[in-house]
Amino acid sequence: MSHLQTTTTLKADQQLNRTWEHLALSRRCAIQAGAIGLLGLGSNHLWSLQQLQARETEVGQSSVNATGGGRAKACIFIFLSGGLAQHESFDPKPLAPADVRGEFGTINTQTPGVHFSEHLPLLAAMSNRFALVRTVTHSSNDHSAGHHIMLTGRSMLPPGFDPNAPSVKDFPSIAALLGRLSHPKNNLPPSIVLPERLIHTTGRVIPGQGAGMMGRTHDPWFIEASPFHNQSYGAFPAYEFDHQDRGKEGGRKFETPHLALQPDSDSQTATKRLELLTQLKAQSRVLSSAVERYGLDDSRQKVISMLTDGKIHKALQATAADPTQQERYGANSFGWSLLMAKELVALGVPLVQVNLGNDETWDTHGNAFPHLKEKLLPPTDRALSALFADLDSSGLLDETLIVVASEFGRTPKISHLTQHYKLPGRDHWGALQSVLLAGAGVGGGICLGKSDALGAYPSDRPVTPEELAATIYHALGIPATATWEDAETRPHAIYYGEPIRELFT
Repeated sequence: MSHLQTTTTLKADQQLNRTWEHLALSRRCAIQAGAIGLLGLGSNHLWSLQQLQARETEVGQSSVNATGGGRAKACIFIFLSGGLAQHESFDPKPLAPADVRGEFGTINTQTPGVHFSEHLPLLAAMSNRFALVRTVTHSSNDHSAGHHIMLTGRSMLPPGFDPNAPSVKDFPSIAALLGRLSHPKNNLPPSIVLPERLIHTTGRVIPGQGAGMMGRTHDPWFIEASPFHNQSYGAFPAYEFDHQDRGKEGGRKFETPHLALQPDSDSQTATKRLELLTQLKAQSRVLSSAVERYGLDDSRQKVISMLTDGKIHKALQATAADPTQQERYGANSFGWSLLMAKELVALGVPLVQVNLGNDETWDTHGNAFPHLKEKLLPPTDRALSALFADLDSSGLLDETLIVVASEFGRTPKISHLTQHYKLPGRDHWGALQSVLLAGAGVGGGICLGKSDALGAYPSDRPVTPEELAATIYHALGIPATATWEDAETRPHAIYYGEPIRELFT
């Protein structure tokens, strides 16, 4: 579990120690409440928590519900970290040479003239419910740069960009921006990322996921449902695998997650770690006593209320959901993650980013065809199709934008890195990827843009990351004149491109 940093005074620290002595702790199924940030008396954390209360005023001036169109009340941003192969998914090239075409066949979809990989039958059967953009393009083939580009919607990297770690020089992620601009509802965080932070196989955190220049108080809430494992990928446990087939994968568990409140940019040292029992509701009496005893303000009480709310706990306990529902989504990390996202959106969370696999899960340099066929495409096909169907049948699809993207696509030509893999695959390719969008006015059955005969470059209607980000903002009703402020209160534009208006009906 992650440490939370603060600069609270010794007196406040002693008060907290006496308060938390009354709490029994449990590592399993814990919610990390950020006790120092929530209950400590430091002014920096007071300011950050007050933003939960202040955003409603902020939004009224410059964001959701302001003029600018858009039907979406929420967005589920599904990220396939590592790089989805367009040839083996949504843009197959059956007439290309064998070293481009690959091993998979194609199937018809509900959209006339559009074919998918044969291993996406459920999504092919409901292509009339979503739009496909086959020509999203940028210039980087690097994991870190590609993540930053696609997660922030900015093709240009910031000055001083560090590919090895997140930085206050980074542009804010789409998730962080939408969190800052959205109405918090029912004491819920405005922006949540689940089920894990994106981490490279070396253990370094991938840049582009947080608030960057806005300051860490505006980072999304990261839900950690499983510890990082550098040789285990995919929809564990049923579809867990290792790209290099080293035989060391296995054992990853998807547990009821914890919510972590990020420290602000001025914090220097980690001074506390807090774990709360799964029976947080039973501990609310102790928390309420702390509020009364130490005179904690209303914004902190709201956060405590959120952490002790049974509806939130139920939404996070996907592994305890009805077995029939788990079967529909898939009883694995992909299915449980999208099930959580659906429940959180229904409760009123404006933005949920779902990482379907950690970094390199979709990085199919080698052993690509068996792993895609057996481990990656089946659980993705099932979980995504269940999400589309459930949101559609409940009426939530009309007001929920869904976006499915990667940091880049894969090379048109198959290659074989024999020193690492038994079988061939494809390398990184920023010039082309396929992206799915659905809901909130996005038309179903649309296929926008064409790639060339090899699936290498757009041949018609290239789409930039800026246009994709603008489409998300537009769907959520954020006006083109809206701005955000960095940690030094300097204003910055939100839009750096035009929305993809062809997608909206």
